[in-house]
Amino acid sequence: MKKAILGTKIGMTQIFDETGKVIPVTVIMAGPCTVVQKKTVDTDGYEAIQVGFGDVKEKQVNKPMKGHFAKADTANKKYLRELRLEDISAYEVGTEIKADIFEAGEKIDVTGISKGKGFAGPMKRWGLHRGPMTHGSGYHRGSGSMGACSAPGRVMKGKKLPGHMGVKKVTVQNLEVVKVVADENIILVKGAVPGNKGGLVTVRNAVKA
Repeated sequence: MKKAILGTKIGMTQIFDETGKVIPVTVIMAGPCTVVQKKTVDTDGYEAIQVGFGDVKEKQVNKPMKGHFAKADTANKKYLRELRLEDISAYEVGTEIKADIFEAGEKIDVTGISKGKGFAGPMKRWGLHRGPMTHGSGYHRGSGSMGACSAPGRVMKGKKLPGHMGVKKVTVQNLEVVKVVADENIILVKGAVPGNKGGLVTVRNAVKA
């Protein structure tokens, strides 16, 4: 990736373009992120930058992390993430990354942790069809056939069954940046992004743009 930033999902709203058309947007508080560590081929075998986002009180940080932040001479951060950028030469420890690295009209990919749905049945979880609800049918919202009889005599791997749904890393690709409010570190993105309000998201340039 060429550029990326961490942020939190504020929520959704709508804005109007020049023609008066309504655009549904997600508001993302993007940055400021501070470069806490710089990884190089010589020391680590690959190139990347480690960025911190969201200030926290000292009592919320354990001793090893206090030392890590003290070494970088930065404030204590809530989140630490590694970004493997194509070119890290422009970044040094202490460099701030702000929302103005993106501009209106750009295509981006947004990654977050999806909302938890609890234990869900196969219809909700996988979109399976239901059985007949009347005429004496005893099959309504189940998983369907579990497979053949004596051969192979087991349920095949990958069978779509009920289970825990959500709380997974999800990436939505090719979203459009509608507006960037640089002085407030706000990015307005057309459409929805994964996760709850207040959840951590990673915004990066689109890989398929």
